[in-house]
Amino acid sequence: MKKLIKKALTLLSVYYANMLEYRSELIFWVLAGSLPMIMMGVWVQAAESGKFGFKPVDFARYFFAVFLARQISVVWVIYDFEKEVVEGKLSPKLLQPLDPVWHHVANHVSERVARMPFVLFLSIFFFVLYPQAFWLPNITNLFLFILAAIMAFALRFIIQYTFAMFAFWTERAAALENLWLLFFMFLSGLIAPLDVFPEDVRNIVMLTPFPYLINFPASILVGLPVDLTRGFLSIIGWFLIFLGANRFLWRRGLKQYSGMGA
Repeated sequence: MKKLIKKALTLLSVYYANMLEYRSELIFWVLAGSLPMIMMGVWVQAAESGKFGFKPVDFARYFFAVFLARQISVVWVIYDFEKEVVEGKLSPKLLQPLDPVWHHVANHVSERVARMPFVLFLSIFFFVLYPQAFWLPNITNLFLFILAAIMAFALRFIIQYTFAMFAFWTERAAALENLWLLFFMFLSGLIAPLDVFPEDVRNIVMLTPFPYLINFPASILVGLPVDLTRGFLSIIGWFLIFLGANRFLWRRGLKQYSGMGA
């Protein structure tokens, strides 16, 4: 166990040091995830003249929570993995006594830590601009939000990593992520809270993994009514489904990768 912990800490420290070299770029990466702030302005204006069941301050808080959830759950593993396969950089990692996925996990986790100061700064800036939206979530909601956001990150990671397996057969595996992103943006709660959707549409969307990636943790933080049991079980269920698909494609893909002479 001590050796395992030591290896994990070493891997994290290496990737964290690498992320610090690109800390100036981290600012742009954080800003790239600020779409919820833009959508907040749209929905706040709409709430002043429409009937959505949300007050302007409710929309402001919701999209701030979406911003936080997005910062925790953002994933880019498919682009790194596709590059490794296409350029043959995966080969030396296969010789290590460590599944290559842990390099990507360490890279993502280290990046989360490195971007936190910028997220904190933008959060303070947000409440300076919208002081009426300031609130303190209770400890229970805060804990559940962190748990749900971490689980959402794990689900988002395994989904994208599963799509990345198709890089063994095609050089454009990232195209699958671009297609998935269209559904993700509209059905995850990133563009609009799912509570403003028609009930019939919302019931269908809740059968997919999309709502649990953004809307579920964000709703917990702001105190919107959610089915916690269904939410957490759905995340676990979808994670296991994609994990099974991932391991199957990984084994088949390695045979294809070896067959290509890498």
